[in-house]
Amino acid sequence: MNAPVNAPVSLMRLAVCQQPGTPGDVAANLAAIDAQAGAAAGRGAGLAVFPELFLTGYHLGRRLAEMAEPADGPSLQALAGIARRHGIAVACGYPERAGAAVYNSAVLIDGGGRPLLNHRKVHLWAEGERGVFAAGDALAVARLGTVTVGLLVCYDIEFPEAARRLALQGADLILVPTALPARFDRVPRVVIPARAYENQVYVAYA
Repeated sequence: MNAPVNAPVSLMRLAVCQQPGTPGDVAANLAAIDAQAGAAAGRGAGLAVFPELFLTGYHLGRRLAEMAEPADGPSLQALAGIARRHGIAVACGYPERAGAAVYNSAVLIDGGGRPLLNHRKVHLWAEGERGVFAAGDALAVARLGTVTVGLLVCYDIEFPEAARRLALQGADLILVPTALPARFDRVPRVVIPARAYENQVYVAYA
């Protein structure tokens, strides 16, 4: 996680959960979230952030459309139950179905199990995503305790305007679930610190 130069010493303790998940196995991934969220809460974290499409796995091609659920679907309800049981906020990526459209989305749920944000990825990466997902068109923030939080997904953060818009909406912290390929290590090394610095916000990149 990168922090701005003049930020307060502590806004909240958060856990950035970097494990890869099990492609195609929602039950296994929910179990992993349950375990990691419980461990994070036990260490005093108020928020656990998981990667892009973690609920299903990323490299599934058109199977993602088949596995997509509404924002209030059973898997998201199970995710809310995990957050509520451990008393920790959870941010996680998942494929969202809304009518005929499927989005590469991420949800933020508070420690009481209440959904706060649902972000649909605006900047889709290459044909692999554009062939499956529709693009989102909105950016928003929500209050989590004393912290104003914005939510982006992976490639979104590589566009300065997206982070700036969230900062102008009052974000203290931007959460970014990602499935970044290893060969693009310049993004976490260069781009993420730059976004934190230029907007004077915290950025948590899972």
